[in-house]
Amino acid sequence: MNAAMSDVDLVTLVPAGRADARGVGCPGPLLEAKKAMSGVPVGEVLELWSSDPDSKKDVAAWANKVGHVVLGVVQEAGYDRIFIRRGR
Repeated sequence: MNAAMSDVDLVTLVPAGRADARGVGCPGPLLEAKKAMSGVPVGEVLELWSSDPDSKKDVAAWANKVGHVVLGVVQEAGYDRIFIRRGR
């Protein structure tokens, strides 16, 4: 199953939670995502803002390991918006 969404779908998505880790180096964005995910109901979406280029791969690896799904990434000026659906 391909869980990726189009940029248009992601931009209009209303996340259940948001974590702003812009300006924070590794592993800060991943730690912020983990902390924020605890407040997101199962099946809902967390939006992580990160300016660390490694966050995309780090978050994807973590999500796969713990049962979440990365829906996609939207690039903004100077940071990425990473959308993660809580799996459990």
